[in-house]
Amino acid sequence: MLALSALFGSGDSATAATTGAVNPMEPRPSHFPARAKSVIWLFMNGGPSQVDTWDYKPELEKRNGTELKGFDKDTGFFVDSVGPIMQSPFKFKQHGQTGTWVPEIFPHLSQHVDDMTFIHSCFTETNNHSPALFQINTGMSRMGFPSVGAWVTYGLGTESQSLPGFVVMYDTLGRGLPKGYSQNWSSGFLPGVFQGTALAAQGSPIANLDLRADRTDEEQRAQLALINRLNNHHLSQNDEDPELAARIQSYELAYRMQMAAPETLDVNKEPDYIRSLYGLDDKKCSHFAKQCLMARRLVERGVRFVQIYSGGEENERSWDGHTNIGDNHRGFAGETDKPIAALLTDLKQRGLLDDTLVICCGEFGRLPLVQKGGTGRDHNPHAFTTWMAGGGTKPGLHFGATDEIGHKAVVDRVSVNDLHATVLHLLGMDHTKLTYKFNGRNFRLTDVAGNVVHQVIA
Repeated sequence: MLALSALFGSGDSATAATTGAVNPMEPRPSHFPARAKSVIWLFMNGGPSQVDTWDYKPELEKRNGTELKGFDKDTGFFVDSVGPIMQSPFKFKQHGQTGTWVPEIFPHLSQHVDDMTFIHSCFTETNNHSPALFQINTGMSRMGFPSVGAWVTYGLGTESQSLPGFVVMYDTLGRGLPKGYSQNWSSGFLPGVFQGTALAAQGSPIANLDLRADRTDEEQRAQLALINRLNNHHLSQNDEDPELAARIQSYELAYRMQMAAPETLDVNKEPDYIRSLYGLDDKKCSHFAKQCLMARRLVERGVRFVQIYSGGEENERSWDGHTNIGDNHRGFAGETDKPIAALLTDLKQRGLLDDTLVICCGEFGRLPLVQKGGTGRDHNPHAFTTWMAGGGTKPGLHFGATDEIGHKAVVDRVSVNDLHATVLHLLGMDHTKLTYKFNGRNFRLTDVAGNVVHQVIA
């Protein structure tokens, strides 16, 4: 129980002064009526290629093997490995009533394009993984700032008082965490209670979650009652210190988690047809399928923000296809296509998609050029595609555009700040008013920038 309480803060718990409530995770009203109550952020770690996934460019085939004149070789990460324009290794077909072009590597997601909202004109400010990961996750390209999930739970709390408000799941196949590690879901300078709770890749998802075999529930409850009496006695002698009051709440939450979390994370309780829908019986995608199914179970029980990472730290063990974009993306699409499609189907059939915002993107895109020495593509900060579904977004919409070969966002460009402002808006929050005073000034997720992309909102 004591170990679990550490998951929710490490000395600087949220206080009444910072959150307006003794319980820092208590649900709080939004600035205006929200379209979404919760978020599932599917993060394709490594930087998937927009021109080989959701931004079809037939011009690449016409100009395959030709030089891109005027190209700045410092755009990518490997400045001495710039090759000519390269066509996509995948065949594209149109799907749905919207006629959305989809590559052959997404046979399941192709059936959901009319429910998806595509933003083709996203861009970022760095061509290196760690800074780009920090930027897409925190709004800043350097470490030390609160992540999106931390800002959201700081602003809204969470409906569930028996589970963490912000849950993170990373690669379970031994490929490691994304570059930057837990800084990607850090609470930064916000109170530690708002940091993401990362589920372990192997073994028990949350350490020390199970009751000790030699202790009954009644004994556990009695111990907690004694701790609370002692803490409240101390609290009464310290001018009702709100920081101590919030700490006491963490003990209660830890106890409630021991009751609620094992059931929530047990996907074996799902019927066989649901497990099969997600692909738990398919070795190729079962690991990601389990995480997607757990995500649905978490938001169904009131968890505010869930983030799932596909791919690990090393280049070719993520969507970072420098050597062979075809093999790389085919492999990772095979791991994620069926589970993500099932997640959309399941949320929709349960009536959860209306108020659950699903987001899918990477930290940047990839160049339309071949990287010398192989058939891969280097990093491209100038363009990447983000798609969303549910949560008040406009289904079937294609917003913004890149140039004819997918090199740069040129129409209705959307920055990371704009993307974050839009996510907060869908959750009912004004990004300019969600602030926290630190080092003498008010900080916010979008810093001093960001505009809501109203065109993607239904």
